[in-house]
Amino acid sequence: MSEPKELLAEPLKLRCGAILPNRLAKAALSEQLGDRRNRPTAELAELYRTWARGGAGTLITGNVMVDPTALGEPRNVAVPREPDATGFTPWARSADGTETRLWVQLNHPGRQSPRFLSRQPVAPSAVPFGDRGIRSVFATPRALTGDEIEAIIDRFGVAARTVADAGFTGVQIHGAHGYLVSQFLSPLTNQRTDGWGGDAQRRRRFLLEVVARVRGEVGDSVPIAVKLNSADFQRGGFSEEESLEVVRELGEAGIDLLEVSGGTYEKAAMMGSGKASTVRREAYFLDYATKARQVTDVALMVTGGFTSPEGMADALRSGALDVIGLGRPLIVDPALPGRLLGGEDVRAERGAPKTGIRLADSLLEIQWHTQQMHRVAAGKPVDRRLGVVRTLVRAGVADPLNAFRRVRG
Repeated sequence: MSEPKELLAEPLKLRCGAILPNRLAKAALSEQLGDRRNRPTAELAELYRTWARGGAGTLITGNVMVDPTALGEPRNVAVPREPDATGFTPWARSADGTETRLWVQLNHPGRQSPRFLSRQPVAPSAVPFGDRGIRSVFATPRALTGDEIEAIIDRFGVAARTVADAGFTGVQIHGAHGYLVSQFLSPLTNQRTDGWGGDAQRRRRFLLEVVARVRGEVGDSVPIAVKLNSADFQRGGFSEEESLEVVRELGEAGIDLLEVSGGTYEKAAMMGSGKASTVRREAYFLDYATKARQVTDVALMVTGGFTSPEGMADALRSGALDVIGLGRPLIVDPALPGRLLGGEDVRAERGAPKTGIRLADSLLEIQWHTQQMHRVAAGKPVDRRLGVVRTLVRAGVADPLNAFRRVRG
């Protein structure tokens, strides 16, 4: 049997011909390091330079919004209305001198744009959040017109071309976690009866047209990935059965990599609840990936729950996935991929302090990791001694729901 380090170090050739140098990828994490005009900063480049030197084969950025008027968080990077690739070039070049591939995650928040950023966000349908607490953060959206939907599809294409021209080597379309693409897929948030909703096939039309537009803009040789919910874990919502059908059609549409996730702000499986796995196999959503493998030959990436080299190797040996996604453990230890590839028996840690209160700990973890990313971006080491009180004081969290705006990409 192959050693974990040998499996993790094996290159992966994608459908488009691009080669990932190893099986470890940094999953998207919301950095909140854009400037006041939502442009990339030197701090972002420094953060990704550190990660690239850490040895991961692929780095996927946090949310880059395709429309500067539609933000999920105040310091999101956004592609300007008048595209300028030069503003993204220093960030794209942060992996120079390494074998690491640097991809951009493209997103539109839809209704998940907080009130202080969007008094009237847009969505497939005018459906408010069901949870009263979350509803206090996000206004009821306005339903998009057909022309507006087409314009957003165009924005995804323009954004993809802009970042590819800047030197990024791939793009990921964010179709999970309750953002706009996910809103179109779910019957709870897409109640349209026109060509963009009304049945499962029309609900997935938006995503498939985004994929087609992006492919048309970046060409056949640039990898296109999609991040997709296995389900949104809400009664009457986007089901696993529908998700698997989307997986099949995405494969037919020619994507190169599918990252499996799950949940929304209201049911945040991506934050560690609603795990579709076993403890023995470590990974969240691995059971779903096994089913997805039966309907597509697209390369599959699973993120979340991995802790040990042997657990990662077992997942690869199972044949259910091709890429191991690591998020917060790479904040705690940016050099973790290189240590794993070197054969060290090291565990992936999330690192944040705990209070013992489940919701509080979920929000605290987000704040703690955000602050650690900002330290690394400033050229400082991770502060493992950062505790509960200092984390919350630095975050200025008076209202715990304020931290929901920092949920990961």
